[in-house]
Amino acid sequence: QVQLVESGGGLVQAGGSLRLSCAASGSISSINAMGWYRQVPGKQRELVALINRDGTNYADSVKGRFTISRDNDKNTAYLQMNTLKPEDTAVYYCYVYANNWRLYWGQGTQVTVSS
Repeated sequence: QVQLVESGGGLVQAGGSLRLSCAASGSISSINAMGWYRQVPGKQRELVALINRDGTNYADSVKGRFTISRDNDKNTAYLQMNTLKPEDTAVYYCYVYANNWRLYWGQGTQVTVSS
């Protein structure tokens, strides 16, 4: 099994920054990709960013403001979120594809951006 622990959410004013972390642990033989989705109540979950061996990918709404990175030695991904907007308010869920593309989810962390 693989466990994901997220941290770094919180309340910030518009224009501010937050950094999310997602640490994977457990029986990990390989990590294929890591990333984040976000969800607002009543709306579909939205892919925010992902990182894999081919590079990174971002939702259009966060390009130029968010940066995803990964520390392979620590099996940890980071999402640096700058110039935050009220519409970025959501629960952010980390995910990982590991051990031959099995999908695992983090517990979610609330990000609230006040105007």
